Amino acid sequence: MSIPVNEDAPLFAIAVAAELAEMHPQTLRQYDRLGLVVPKRTAGKSRRYSLRDVMQLREIARLGAEGITLEGIRRILELENLNQQLATRIRELESALADELLTRPGRRVFAAGTEGGAVSLRSGARTQRRTEVVVWRP
Repeated sequence: MSIPVNEDAPLFAIAVAAELAEMHPQTLRQYDRLGLVVPKRTAGKSRRYSLRDVMQLREIARLGAEGITLEGIRRILELENLNQQLATRIRELESALADELLTRPGRRVFAAGTEGGAVSLRSGARTQRRTEVVVWRP
């Protein structure tokens, strides 16, 4: 029987996280001060690193070995985290849309109203077209 692991659970003390990331604990403290990897804190203010934090520390080491500066690494991690958040949000919205389409079929057709807003139409219905002639004179 396998137990699902929460990658964001703060499990590791700084010494264990440093060993898992193959870094010195002082390096982890420096990355925390720079905001590269910010671990959770216990009530006593000691750092607790998650599995995701350890994976990020390894990624920082890999990027640093390729010659990327700490500022470049910070920006890369920021963009990767933003990308992950956006992908999660997209999955949530897709799921909500699918649920809505399943629970309310026929209510998914929209058109522009006379005031410019969106109006819902029955499936297969068409809007009334305006046929007035407008003359513009400067």
